[in-house]
Amino acid sequence: MKKNLIIILTLFFTLFANTNSFANERNYYQELINNWLEIFPDKNRNAAGPKFFSHIIKKKDLTYKDFVEFNKLYCAVSGSLIDPNARPQKVYMTEVKTDKKICGDYYQCCIPCSCDVMKYAKVEKMKHQFIDVEKEFYVITIKSPCQKRDFPRYVNRDYFCDGENLAEDQVVVLNDRLVIGLYHEGKLCDQATIDIVDRDEVTGRFCEFRNNTPLDQLQGGMGDIFIKLAR
Repeated sequence: MKKNLIIILTLFFTLFANTNSFANERNYYQELINNWLEIFPDKNRNAAGPKFFSHIIKKKDLTYKDFVEFNKLYCAVSGSLIDPNARPQKVYMTEVKTDKKICGDYYQCCIPCSCDVMKYAKVEKMKHQFIDVEKEFYVITIKSPCQKRDFPRYVNRDYFCDGENLAEDQVVVLNDRLVIGLYHEGKLCDQATIDIVDRDEVTGRFCEFRNNTPLDQLQGGMGDIFIKLAR
């Protein structure tokens, strides 16, 4: 009888501890929704992945795990939120300084965004001190769009630019390039991974078709909006 009581009490306290643990888990998706108007005062998130990234990395209570989880929840190309259960697309992008192919995971809202980020963005290493650890990681970057005469009219220029310069109070700037998102699990490509990406139905066949389509004929995803921003 006593033995059974001990077992029951052990199970109860284990369940109670686990329940408290789950209750204390951050709801990253809900936090971004709650902060929507702080991130996007005019509610325009078009191509505004940089605003998400800047908002996240400037949080004062940010652990490295929190940073990674937050950055799975938006598309760096479109600025759309992504379902918390979404799976990433395996892609490769060119490293800014070396021109080497860096393979990694990209969380996209729709498949055209994977094509656009592979063609028009480059990656670069960035280091940051979180509250628990200092980490180096790859980020996705584009050239500064602030001197463009054809700045996309559906994008809020004030989110990114202060005159003809990047607005460092609004976005994260790395070596004069605009950081648009985190590049998950980024590492130097091997040939096997490159082949997987090139043979994939999305990043191979579909992206080849999309990336050879004239700009004024693009449909789906952000259409020509991000491309005009990034090219």
